[in-house]
Amino acid sequence: MKSDLAISRFPDQIDTRWLCQIVANEMNISTSIVDYYARRASEYERIFHKPERQADLQVLRNEVEGAFDGAHVFEVASGTGYWTEIVSRTAASVLATDINEEVLAIARTKQYGCEVAFQKHDAYAPRMPSRRITAGFSAFWWSHIPKSRLRGFLTGFHAVLPPGATVVFMDNVYVAGSSTPISRTDEFGDSFQTRRLDDGSEHEVLKNFPSESELRGAVADIAAGVKIRFLKYYWVLSYRLPEG
Repeated sequence: MKSDLAISRFPDQIDTRWLCQIVANEMNISTSIVDYYARRASEYERIFHKPERQADLQVLRNEVEGAFDGAHVFEVASGTGYWTEIVSRTAASVLATDINEEVLAIARTKQYGCEVAFQKHDAYAPRMPSRRITAGFSAFWWSHIPKSRLRGFLTGFHAVLPPGATVVFMDNVYVAGSSTPISRTDEFGDSFQTRRLDDGSEHEVLKNFPSESELRGAVADIAAGVKIRFLKYYWVLSYRLPEG
């Protein structure tokens, strides 16, 4: 796989050493993210219980319910189904996907407001759905995508959606004193946090916090009707895929 970052850095001739370094970095990040969320499955939803974030979270719930009213939703990185359940309150159906069986096992135990199916998918290589899809959704996944893989992810995600589909992403804003501090930023511009789980293990987790201009730039030439909303603790990006 050729990295977008490598290609943009060397438009006439790709530096293979640089490319190999990027690919190795991407693989290490992906492996660590998968392992971290498998271990964190039973702890995952605690983050949504923070008292100071409840007002913002209600805004996000309202946004999701409104955006997917009557829609057939393809969800990437659905985790334990926290947001899947909220989507299901107004959606016609949801196909929720994640790479971790540990989180999917928890999600399958919940009650939903519409037909919900779960499948194990790699977010970077989603399979074409066999059911009707009219919209795409992903919550708190954008921040875990290496910047060098963002364009490739969006291309693959859009490929399984129909023209004119509604797309919604949401994720965290960095707030000092509430967010886990950033422990380092690498040479590719990706930032990381060090997180400790209940089992005592420590994990370095990729966590990017894009600005409004970065979000807008990421979809500027591949989306229509782009809307971006920044709250204190979260941001929401919504748009439509082009009709043609």
